[in-house]
Amino acid sequence: MLAELAIATVMVLLTVMIHGAGLLALGHAMALRDRRSNEARASPLSSEGAIVAVVAALGLVVLHGVEIWLYAFLYRAIGAIAVLRDAVYFSTIAYGSIGFSDAVMAPEWKLLGAIEGINGSMLLGWSVAFFVTLMTRFIPARHHNG
Repeated sequence: MLAELAIATVMVLLTVMIHGAGLLALGHAMALRDRRSNEARASPLSSEGAIVAVVAALGLVVLHGVEIWLYAFLYRAIGAIAVLRDAVYFSTIAYGSIGFSDAVMAPEWKLLGAIEGINGSMLLGWSVAFFVTLMTRFIPARHHNG
């Protein structure tokens, strides 16, 4: 169990660092867009607004995909799951906290799968917060009369 917890700790630290770096890169890309644009806020009805939303969403999907695949490769490397397809499937449902079944997981590694679920929930929540913050750029600035 100690080896399992040690590996889980390393994976949580690694995925949090990857996620933070990915969000930082997306944030820098959006700041670059702000500096190049005359308008600080993009209209949600403009093609630019649509592009910003799509690029951000795809960036987040890629980021989560990398983290899911890292767990899948780990499961294969330690012999927890025999087939890569099963490892990717299990990692995806664990990461998203869907949790259908851990039948493909070797019993001595099931705690690692549960910790991936906690890790994935945290990273997904972080992405939602980032995306919501980013999308507030589409809300028009309030003009005060007075």
